[in-house]
Amino acid sequence: MLSRKKILYCALLLFSSLIAKSQNQNTVIFNSAAKPIQDSSAKLCIKDIIVKGNKRTKEYIILREIQFQKGDSIVIASLNKELEQARQQVYNTTLFTEVKFELAVLSAYDVDVTVTVRERWYIYPVPQFKPVDRNFNEWIKTYNASLKRVNYGLKFVHYNLSGRRDQLRLYFLTGFSRDFSFSYNAPYSNSKLTEGFVVSAGYSQKKEIPYKTTYTDSLLFYTSDSLRSKFVGSTFYVSAGYAIRRGFFNKHIFNAGFSRLTVSDSVLLAKNNPHYFNTGKAAANVFEIAYTFQHVHVNNVLYATKGKTAFAGISKRGVGFTGGINALTVEAGLNKYYDLGKKWYSSIQLNGKVILPLYQPYINQRGLGYGDSYLRGLEYLVIDGTATALIKSTLKKKVAEFKIKLPFKLKSLSSIPFTIFTKTYADLGYAYNKKEFASNLNNTLLYTGGFGIDILTFYDVNLRFEYSFNQLNQKGLFLHTQSGF
Repeated sequence: MLSRKKILYCALLLFSSLIAKSQNQNTVIFNSAAKPIQDSSAKLCIKDIIVKGNKRTKEYIILREIQFQKGDSIVIASLNKELEQARQQVYNTTLFTEVKFELAVLSAYDVDVTVTVRERWYIYPVPQFKPVDRNFNEWIKTYNASLKRVNYGLKFVHYNLSGRRDQLRLYFLTGFSRDFSFSYNAPYSNSKLTEGFVVSAGYSQKKEIPYKTTYTDSLLFYTSDSLRSKFVGSTFYVSAGYAIRRGFFNKHIFNAGFSRLTVSDSVLLAKNNPHYFNTGKAAANVFEIAYTFQHVHVNNVLYATKGKTAFAGISKRGVGFTGGINALTVEAGLNKYYDLGKKWYSSIQLNGKVILPLYQPYINQRGLGYGDSYLRGLEYLVIDGTATALIKSTLKKKVAEFKIKLPFKLKSLSSIPFTIFTKTYADLGYAYNKKEFASNLNNTLLYTGGFGIDILTFYDVNLRFEYSFNQLNQKGLFLHTQSGF
């Protein structure tokens, strides 16, 4: 009759042998048949953690993202869960295209953990060709994809400059506008790898600026009417930030910055917008401080299908409390992602913002339609406001997953993976603004819906094709893109 120790040892050998050698970085790396030993409180000791495949990334950066250390003990029943969580945390650094965790059984109670990573390309000295409009859809529909409305130049980005996940960005763009900027972000700047900083500076000039929003929620642009200068607006800024991340999922971010904004004197004319800065001057010096709390606990930070993210922040613009560009902004958001099983997924995204006092200059009234704060189906419109609320709900199903091998071999990329989701969605929104600034869609419930396809490929490039409807009886096909580099 076998002893309890031998039974446990054999079971552990079976468990370790069932670890799959999956090549897909976006799926669980363990075979579905690999079940932890149930109803056992026995613990395994992690004798060593071995890291392989990292050529530039420092080993301690990888180990920092693993919740267990050499010498720790893990209950056998939770071993599968612990390893998968560690794999997700390492992958969510966005430094790697592939992350694997494997076990090597040393004895009945001792194991080694091997972490194998495949590094991404980190250096991108690439030419840039980018439309200046708010989104790709507006550039195509409103301006017929005019090549006159693009910026071109050079973008240099290093996503892992010293091997500590520090990022250096340099932009040299000209064309419809000029943009010269620099930023350096070092998330692990102290010996304990719990603190970081970011510094940035930039200068831009624009040939046109949005100076007013029409009653029908479209932007009016002011362009140069003088032979003296072809630019009607400029921005100079410097900023610095400090971040604290002692665990794995929570971060505290502190930022401070200064900007000098200038526009053509004609923008302030009564026929245009004297409320642009609300000071009667064509320039504004803007001091701003901010604090943000972030919580991120998802399976993939660039395309989550399970987990939760949340944030809450407060910022102060200006040195006073009322008048001019002075504003106190409070904003919070929550995103929940659910794995419903059988390749079905759902998500709910909530966001709310209020700017005080509620009477604000035009430059502080950006509500819905800017950046990621938009309703799907209202991409062509902007709804200004000093208080906004947004709800996005999505139901999707994974319908295909495959790889296409490259005819040539690269160390960081041997094939191009594709994952395809079909989806349906519905959004709700609300933007409050003072009566004198209100437009057609202000101070009313907004709602849209539609269906579409998401295509996720290498480096988490996400292509979203969405056919949307809105409450104005408008409909159309919209394209959105997002990438992990």
